[in-house]
Amino acid sequence: MAGSQDFAVDPRNADLKIYVNGTLVTRAEAKVSIFDAGFVLGDGVWEGLRLHKGSLLFLSAHLDRLYWGLDKIELDIGLTRQALIAEIKRTLEANKMEHGAHLRLMVTRGEKAAANQDPRNWLGKPTIVITAEYKEPSPDIYAKGLSLFTSSIRCSPVEMFDMRLNSHSRLNLITALLEAIRAGADEAVMLDPGDHVSSCNATNLFWVKDGRVRSSSGAFCFNGVTRGNVIALCKANRIPIELGHFPLSDLHGADEAFVTGTFGGITPVREVDGYVMSAGLPAPLTTRLRALYEALKDESAQ
Repeated sequence: MAGSQDFAVDPRNADLKIYVNGTLVTRAEAKVSIFDAGFVLGDGVWEGLRLHKGSLLFLSAHLDRLYWGLDKIELDIGLTRQALIAEIKRTLEANKMEHGAHLRLMVTRGEKAAANQDPRNWLGKPTIVITAEYKEPSPDIYAKGLSLFTSSIRCSPVEMFDMRLNSHSRLNLITALLEAIRAGADEAVMLDPGDHVSSCNATNLFWVKDGRVRSSSGAFCFNGVTRGNVIALCKANRIPIELGHFPLSDLHGADEAFVTGTFGGITPVREVDGYVMSAGLPAPLTTRLRALYEALKDESAQ
């Protein structure tokens, strides 16, 4: 079993440079303090980026989300967008990367005077780490599709914990995934507080019924860049799409389903809670949307 984050091992990753607070170091040298707010508390935000044909895909949307998250947690990293882009590109150039890489940009509140929750104990310097690795989704995932299992863990409303924040605090999502793994599935479906289908533990979820694409309202799920692109592709190509509050039974009765994320793009689903998607694999509308998304990636890289 493997989720949508599964990747093929690439030997080129053994000697790559990692960006840590302005310095490019080896994997063995890439370290932060045990008093770092990210390590102690998960106090920080992050972004995943894809390098495709020399370009960082949908970079503006990813940086919008990053700086929005930084503003929400009241963290000034001391770098403008252009300065941060320059550091990302410096990391790619040091590794001579042009295509097929996945980057993780991580920002935490940095080292604290003590291992406690209070942000006023911050020493004033954020931690910024950029990893860039050669990673491509495993082709087996696209051929076999994912098996999903509905977790008892709910997505939370904004007033409890805003799911739109790409926070370093992921324990609720990991707990949901552990339930799915114990059930023999690849990933977890998560419902909202009203028992409507919301998201998966690491990706956004779509399904198809009678030729219409469906997904949650977005009120309780990740603000996925790929999710936004898929919604826009549906509208631009006259593919009917409905965003709303749907019961789990609607997903169980779907013809097709797929998940979206920066790393895997559009990944097909073969079954949910033992209910097999009736269209089988490859599913027609999922295949069409994957082709449209690949074309959008190429257009973005030009």
